[in-house]
Formats: sequence, C-alpha cells, structure tokens
Amino acid sequence: MNPTSRPRLLTIGDFSRPDGARHPHHPTTYLISDPAEIDAVAAARRPVDDHPVDDTFDCMCQEGLRADHHSPEASRLLDPLSPDGIPARHRARWVAAAPAELREYARALAAGEAEPQAPVGVPPGTVFGWLGAVRREPRDAAWLLADRAPGRLLAGTATERLAWGVRETDRAGLEGAVRFFASEEFTTRHPKRRRVPDTARDILLRYARSHRPADLPVLERRLLRAPEDRIRRS
Repeated sequence: MNPTSRPRLLTIGDFSRPDGARHPHHPTTYLISDPAEIDAVAAARRPVDDHPVDDTFDCMCQEGLRADHHSPEASRLLDPLSPDGIPARHRARWVAAAPAELREYARALAAGEAEPQAPVGVPPGTVFGWLGAVRREPRDAAWLLADRAPGRLLAGTATERLAWGVRETDRAGLEGAVRFFASEEFTTRHPKRRRVPDTARDILLRYARSHRPADLPVLERRLLRAPEDRIRRS
C-alpha cells in the first residue's frame, strides 16, 4: 500500500506530567485521528537526529519516546490536564454528545471530579443508550470516560429497575444493556441481585446472540431467572 494512502493516526501512550499529576479518567493509550489535531502535534514536535517527523502512523509510547522528541508546545497539546490540550478537547466532545439529562454529570467527570453527584430520576434505558451509542472517535482520549461513566450510574441501580429499562430502551440501549449485564459491575453482584425477569433476560440473550456473541456465554451463566413482573392489585 502506498504510504500516502494509509490513514493518518497518532497513538498516544502514557504521557505523564513532570509533576506526576494525572486526570483520574485519562487512558494510558488513546488515538488521535482528527487531521487538524494530528497536524498540530506534528508541527509542534521536534525532528530527531535530523529526520523529518513521519505522521502517517506514529506510536508515541513512553518506552520509545525520549523527552527531546517534544517541544513545550507539543507537551502542552498532549498534557491531560491542559485546559486547551487535545485530551481536554476530546472530553469536551464527549460531554457535548451526552444525553441532555446526563450532561452535567458528564461535565463533572470530564473536569476530573472523583465522585460527582449522580443525576436523579434518569431512566436506566437512557443510561443504556449512552453506553451503547456509536461514538465518532471510539478510541480517543475520552474512551475511558465513555466506558466508566454509564457503568457508575448503572452499578447502583436495582436489578428490577434495570430489567424494566431493558424492556423500554432502543437498539443503542440494548447494545449498552448487554455490555453492562456482561460486565463486572453486574456479574459480581450477589446471586439474589442477578435474578432477571424472563422477558428482559430473553431480550438480552437474543440481542447478544445476534450482535454480541462473545458476551453470550457470560450472560447465560450470570443472568439468573426470576418470576416475571406481575401487575399488583390493591
């Protein structure tokens, strides 16, 4: 393949600040694929040993990256705590894409708050949809937030309420629901808290069988059966 036809990507490894400070939800590895961001990083980097920077594909991992590869401007661009750095831009983009009722919670996490107050009254189906939504840049500097934030909200939700959310959500929500029910946040619950009514259980298994077969064995083992919900008459 002609090198000029290859997609332009930068793989950014563990880029630590000299003072050791880190954003609590910053991944150890992420991708930059936006052409303008790649151009900004490439322009700011210093050539090494008089060789030009090749930004067709560049793995900027800690082991292979000497300190003199970076100018102060490149360091600023890649600093996870820089308010106008590239990681902050990625987090801001992720916040803007969050459902309206979850945006303030997303903004607090993106700002680095460890335990922001969870929003009240948001249906589980909405959170499932947030987790399962297709992201334009799925491995950018906000990918860890995109995985963690919905799971944090769902982890404290009763299984019965989660099951109703499965019944009420859309396709993106089912994607997120299967991911959550197959995750450690759910599978490590006490067995009594893993009893899922048959309707919701069947929906999850059917979706996993068609769209996420790798999760199917976990769901079959860990989703325990429970009586279907019944209308209670006073």
